[in-house]
Amino acid sequence: MAVPTPPFTEEHEELRESVRRFVTERLRPHADAWEAAHHFPDSVFGELAEHGFLGLKYPEALGGQGGDHLHDAVFTEELARCGSGGLAAGIGAHIGIATPPVFKFGTDDQHERYLRPAIRGEKIAALAITEPDAGSDVASLRTQATKVDGGWAVNGSKTFITNGVRADFYVTAVKTTGEGGHHGISFLIVDKQDAVRASALEKMGWHASDTGEIAFEDAFVPDENLLGRENEGFGLIMANFQWERLLMSLGAVAGMQVAWERTVSYVQERQAFGRSVSGFQVVRHKLADIATRIHASRCVTYDALRRFAEGEDAVKEVTMAKLVTQRTAFEVMDDCLQLHGGAGYMREYEIERMARDARLGPIGGGTDEIMKEILGKALAI
Repeated sequence: MAVPTPPFTEEHEELRESVRRFVTERLRPHADAWEAAHHFPDSVFGELAEHGFLGLKYPEALGGQGGDHLHDAVFTEELARCGSGGLAAGIGAHIGIATPPVFKFGTDDQHERYLRPAIRGEKIAALAITEPDAGSDVASLRTQATKVDGGWAVNGSKTFITNGVRADFYVTAVKTTGEGGHHGISFLIVDKQDAVRASALEKMGWHASDTGEIAFEDAFVPDENLLGRENEGFGLIMANFQWERLLMSLGAVAGMQVAWERTVSYVQERQAFGRSVSGFQVVRHKLADIATRIHASRCVTYDALRRFAEGEDAVKEVTMAKLVTQRTAFEVMDDCLQLHGGAGYMREYEIERMARDARLGPIGGGTDEIMKEILGKALAI
């Protein structure tokens, strides 16, 4: 077992070994087929649930494992070894961004109807916030929930929703008043129904994930599916952003490590001019530079993770981690692809897919530009 790196402990490293075995044996062998199919089976969630991986940070009373965010962090790091950014994104969206608001803000009844089945892998969740005209600018949300007898009628559309097609329920941001700005945003848990139409979007990367566009046409949502307080949903959005961005940072660092390991193996085996490519100084120096950048990214991310796990207000550190790791990951994947030469451009060697998948990082979960705006405010500049 590896020596733990703070904030992780020996217990976390034991979990890491278990997750790595599962990813290696149950997920990675199917990565190519699922990427080619632009889909992975829903049964994957059931398999994850059998091993307790869908509820690592949730209480045992709800069917979880009674762990904390650090256990989820370990799972996220190891999931980067599955060979498919889309597969990791689909699983991560369910665990890391869609179910946490239900746990934190949900009623006991909502826990029973949605969170417990989600932890068992029986219901798949999606977080539906982004709209065609409202991404980081959540105040511009247009999806409207109108009060009707016994609940709400929801009309509008969402886009770029991970698990959008397969989801059994959507944790959905809506406008519940006619007021502009952040006031008047609420969250509703919207069940899959005929009035909710979902269609898949074609993407540059993350092919195995079903990123969807969602249309709500008088979708009925009962009163008991209001998540949190009416008209106070903006706080719910902000509460989940830090964890989502930390998960992206952890996944990016782990992905870079995988790419570096694969590239080292390739250049050691590849022969050119009568010797191993790794024997050339320029290649060794490039690999050393990549390793240094990965280590620096890991240090920034682990610092933010430690602060977050200890309950500190870590907006500045989390934002820095998200900003530096996503851009660095894209650049590292490109460098690793270059070291593969022509083989790197071929799908056979997977680094081509890793480079495509990494491009979403500086966009998703808040663009680089938004991260810099947040940092500017945090630094009072």
